[in-house]
Amino acid sequence: MSTENEDNAVPPAPSVPPVPPSSAAPAGGAHETAAPEPPRTPPHAPPHAPSAATAPTRAHGVPPHHTPGTPPVAPPPAGTGWPAPPPPPAWGAPLSPTAGPPRKRSGGMVAALLVAALVAGGIGGGVGYWAAEQNDGSTSSTTVAAGEAPAGFKREPGTVAAVANKALPSVVTIEAKSGGSEAEGGTGTGFVYDKEGHILTNNHVVASAADGGTLSATFSDGKTYDAEVVGRAQGYDVAVLKLKKAPSGLTPLPLGDSDRVAVGDSTIAIGAPFGLSNTVTTGIISAKNRPVASGDGTGAGRNSYMSALQTDASINPGNSGGPLLDARGAVIGINSAIQSAGSGGLGQSQAGSIGLGFAIPVNQAKTVADQLIRTGRPVYPVIGATVNMAEETEGARIVPQGEGGTPAVVPGGPAAKAGLKPGDVITKFGDRTIDSGPTLISEIWTHKPGDKVALTYERGGKSTTVDVTLGERKGDSG
Repeated sequence: MSTENEDNAVPPAPSVPPVPPSSAAPAGGAHETAAPEPPRTPPHAPPHAPSAATAPTRAHGVPPHHTPGTPPVAPPPAGTGWPAPPPPPAWGAPLSPTAGPPRKRSGGMVAALLVAALVAGGIGGGVGYWAAEQNDGSTSSTTVAAGEAPAGFKREPGTVAAVANKALPSVVTIEAKSGGSEAEGGTGTGFVYDKEGHILTNNHVVASAADGGTLSATFSDGKTYDAEVVGRAQGYDVAVLKLKKAPSGLTPLPLGDSDRVAVGDSTIAIGAPFGLSNTVTTGIISAKNRPVASGDGTGAGRNSYMSALQTDASINPGNSGGPLLDARGAVIGINSAIQSAGSGGLGQSQAGSIGLGFAIPVNQAKTVADQLIRTGRPVYPVIGATVNMAEETEGARIVPQGEGGTPAVVPGGPAAKAGLKPGDVITKFGDRTIDSGPTLISEIWTHKPGDKVALTYERGGKSTTVDVTLGERKGDSG
């Protein structure tokens, strides 16, 4: 930033024209004297001072009238340029007679005004030059400071800051490394599930370290603990870890009720996107019961299925396994998948968030976590039929034959008991409309083995509704 006077030299104030030097002695033996000073105006006029002074006139070459108390003045030499001004009368001396009518003397006032103007100009120029020198090469700014927050300042309960401050100490960043020579792995998130040191996260976060790898969990205070896998469910994309030397005083995050979540509810996501631990983002519930199928990140073609909570809170790779909180700070879901521009589908790709994030409802995650802590193995509800997972039609079609040549409808299974056959198209499960195989699996897995659910299917253009009692499958297949 430059200033107006910066680097510009201030010109000196104009001076009074010089008096030319005398080159000859005055006539009549007058004493040689220097040019008299310009007339001076007293600060205050004396009580009897004349209001205007007049200068006597004289013929050329006649010496000026001498006023008592004033020194004689030498006449200007011939041929010189600047004549000497007439001497002023002494204070209180009577005025000498004049040869003509009196003429008002304005020269003294003009001279005084000229001197004042010159002095003021010199002072102003000097101040401007000093200011320019002071500002040379520097910048200045005028800011307004807010008052200091009181020592006891607290955020109101329910604000994002208050919820995040309370939840962060219970969220961990998970580092997973495989046991292979290349030490593949990644970063994810988890949260304290109970006081015994169990950590809830996604299966795809720990899958690379599940067989002979290493796991560690770092809290928001920077303390890191080794961990081990207690159990994992690839189909649900849920895993439970246990801290090997869990510290005392762990605070589990409170679990909410995902069935009571409404579209438009506020959400807060906490995680380590791209390794940036303890990142907090906010949004809302954009949709419920969104069928999502995503890969486990291993490239083995194993997918997980969920009837997800959709949120626009920013979720990126590294957020996986972290909590999705409601406005009270209760966990309503586990962040698991995103839809990214250019990714071509749902999953855990390295593309960034475009506001389409998906979380496993916490009610389902809690059921799976309890199973894993108890037995180390997941349990899946099933209908005993194989449906087309690639075809997008008006429902989920039962395929002609199952995997490996097995029957598409398991003999004696729930679907067989309900009268379903290959070729039937399931269009509704419970109160959810079914538009594809992944949607059907996602809805089945929101239930528990033994639940009785109404199922609607079409055969030959006719729609039929039957009750199906769900069976179970233990462990992950393949």
